[in-house]
Amino acid sequence: MSCKHHSAGCRLRLLFAAGGALALAVAGGARPALSATQDLNGRVLNEHNLPVTGAECMLRGAILPREGLSTATDEQGRFTFPGITVGTYTLSCAAVGYQPVVKTDVQVTEESYPALDFVLSREVIVRQKVEVKAQTPGLAQQGSAPPAQLSATQLRTLPLVQEKFEAALPLTPGVVRTPDGKVSIKGEVENQGLLLVDSAEMVDPVTGAFSIEIPIDAVQTLSVFKTTSLADYGRFSGGLTTIETKSPSARFDYELNDFVPDPRIKGGHIVGIADDEPRFYLTGPLITDKLNFSEAFEYDVNNQPVRGLAWPVNEIQTQGFNSFSSFQFIPSERQVVTANVDAFPLRRQFADIDSLIPQTASSDYGQKGISTGFTDRYLFPSGGILTSLFHYMEFDSNAHGQGSEDMLVTPDGWGGNFFNTYTRYSDQEEVAENYQFAKKRFLGTHELKAGVEVDRSSYSGTSLSHPVLLERQDGTVAESINFTPAGNLHATDTEMALFAEDHWAFRDNLSVDYGLRYSYQTVGEPAAFAPRLGAVYSPGSSGSTIFRGGLGVFYDRVPLLAGDFTQNPERVVTMYNDLGLPIGPPLTYQNAYIKVEENGQEIVPSHNRLDSTPHNLTWNLEADREFTPAVLLRASFLSSRTYQEFVINPLTVPGTPPTLLLSNTGASRYNEFESSLRLRPFERADVSFAYVHSQARGDLNTLSSIYTPFEAPVIVPNLFGNLASNIPNRVVTWASLKLPRELTLVPVFDLHSGFPYSAIDVFQNYVGPPNSLRFPAFASLDLKITKDFRASFLPWVRDHKMRVSVSLFNLTNHSNPRDVYNNVTSPYFRQFAGFQHRLYDGYLDIVY
Repeated sequence: MSCKHHSAGCRLRLLFAAGGALALAVAGGARPALSATQDLNGRVLNEHNLPVTGAECMLRGAILPREGLSTATDEQGRFTFPGITVGTYTLSCAAVGYQPVVKTDVQVTEESYPALDFVLSREVIVRQKVEVKAQTPGLAQQGSAPPAQLSATQLRTLPLVQEKFEAALPLTPGVVRTPDGKVSIKGEVENQGLLLVDSAEMVDPVTGAFSIEIPIDAVQTLSVFKTTSLADYGRFSGGLTTIETKSPSARFDYELNDFVPDPRIKGGHIVGIADDEPRFYLTGPLITDKLNFSEAFEYDVNNQPVRGLAWPVNEIQTQGFNSFSSFQFIPSERQVVTANVDAFPLRRQFADIDSLIPQTASSDYGQKGISTGFTDRYLFPSGGILTSLFHYMEFDSNAHGQGSEDMLVTPDGWGGNFFNTYTRYSDQEEVAENYQFAKKRFLGTHELKAGVEVDRSSYSGTSLSHPVLLERQDGTVAESINFTPAGNLHATDTEMALFAEDHWAFRDNLSVDYGLRYSYQTVGEPAAFAPRLGAVYSPGSSGSTIFRGGLGVFYDRVPLLAGDFTQNPERVVTMYNDLGLPIGPPLTYQNAYIKVEENGQEIVPSHNRLDSTPHNLTWNLEADREFTPAVLLRASFLSSRTYQEFVINPLTVPGTPPTLLLSNTGASRYNEFESSLRLRPFERADVSFAYVHSQARGDLNTLSSIYTPFEAPVIVPNLFGNLASNIPNRVVTWASLKLPRELTLVPVFDLHSGFPYSAIDVFQNYVGPPNSLRFPAFASLDLKITKDFRASFLPWVRDHKMRVSVSLFNLTNHSNPRDVYNNVTSPYFRQFAGFQHRLYDGYLDIVY
């Protein structure tokens, strides 16, 4: 199914398709006896019968995937796994400072399952047939490079500038948000990474950006992988981010969050709304004992002020909503059918303003789209699990300036109107089948998995640009850039991948993951082999020390912007002397793609046959040590190398026409040493320290840096140097402190080296090595305070808690400048601007 222009009828067809797929599954599975799902609830307490906050609970077994489901306890020590099918499960809970506890005989039946009490102690204790085991087996299940995970509880309690999952990513070590708003994982921007939501891709098919939000109330677990030894993951060369959403519940419940708007106050008067981001979550049965659903909805109105510009022309204005609907049907205890529909329209005015870019010179950004997915999991009598996935998404985006005036690039910033207008219509289809074999016994235990995946993405669009003028400090024009009309912008790529992998546990304290992934792309690499290998070993029987290591090759997807590069508008450049007279004739830069191989280079005439895909080689080593039950130390080293990245380079060679070349010669490298310490100094406190020493270097003119989110007005020659995410030293510290009267304090302290920047001249060429200068060191202390209470006098919230939250950002009022005058001809050269001051925000929620 393909809908290029997203008519109302097309949207209805998408919804009917999702509903039809679910109905077919219901009809096809109607023969077995219907089984209800249950919510598996419980509490984690210490030996003094006090709740343990932040304990990690893992559920495995029955029809769940091999990695299982994970969650963390809330402020009352409670956890829940909604929508669990009938079957036998293993449930484990662990927390820093306590012995882990494992219950192996959790029998979920059609009857309501009683709440479980897990009692954690520094001593081994047995209660209700609970078996206490060492930490090694559970930790070994995490593999050779466990991800950084944030639970739904942590996403709620952390101080986030916006209640979005993307706002939480930079709080994990190895993840950096640069001043331009881009997220980098292990040195690579998000466009080269991948976001999976319930195993389905949820990125912009054209750019690869994380442009699709998932309501934070729908998120069960957020995981960030810098590397992985599992071969079923592919189509990325940077980091991998996965989101597991909450399963619908078999009982009705709801939440209402942040439903009081924040006023905009100027001069002591209310002059409108600063932001209004109400969120609503509803779950329950549609058909008792047959079909459950959940709906997470958030509406977003945000007027974000930008320091360095005067009010009222200093705001990025955002408006949109996100609706994530999920359905779960259980034909039998051996089968789970899920479907979801996600809608995500958004409009962001003045999206790229800063101290040096006023609203008049900025660009607006808009998007709309819909995603529908269908997953069927079937458990065979042998113990094998077959998972079938279908996902379809349409994604439209557009951008335009504020008018038709020529754009001005001056030593002190931008002026005029932004030069480029684009529209992009894209769609993506994804089909996957994988089979998880029952455990095999041969020199240990084997958990085999194999599968096939087909992804097709396509887009068509337009691009129109008006002139760009580069001015000297005295206002004279030094260079003008004009643009020819664009060609027929479109690209299509189909990828097929096969994989096989095995988790081989020789014994409880030694396991190996190994696998191979093969992929074929119609636009990119025709035959790519990506082997993976990882190992976990714990010497002795105590499980207090664990060593991990892994090595993997990862092939990215080809950006569709590369597939039609030669059809982009051509740039016509004219240089002028101080008197305003042209220096020679205009130079028209023809767009071309050069493929560089071992036997030389070749200009490829067809814009849709690149035959090259960026790929990455990453290896890691890690050691975990538990000194006492309350002190955990981790040290790790990671090395990442990316090859055949697409880079853009303007080339002027005497005797040949000027050319703007797209080539597969780009590369980058990232090294990282991380040490982290988890402490539980006393019962109601959990503290984490992380130090990261890293280096990120690479080619600067990557495709994403030139075209995402908006096209660069000036393209200078490509160089290799420090990347924007090159942060040599960083310390991230957070704590969760439980106080009496249901008060919770969560402080986060972030200290790191200043971001790099380059000195440039009037023509925007680098003066000296690129990114060799730095902003001042960044330091920010953020704090979130929450208070829970009951409002029993209100009937409709009698069974729910009310929560008041106050978030305070940059408590120390550290300057943390965002912008800098980096043009050597500016009288303000090397002066910083856009200082970030103390910020407050408040919320009122109705929670479970």
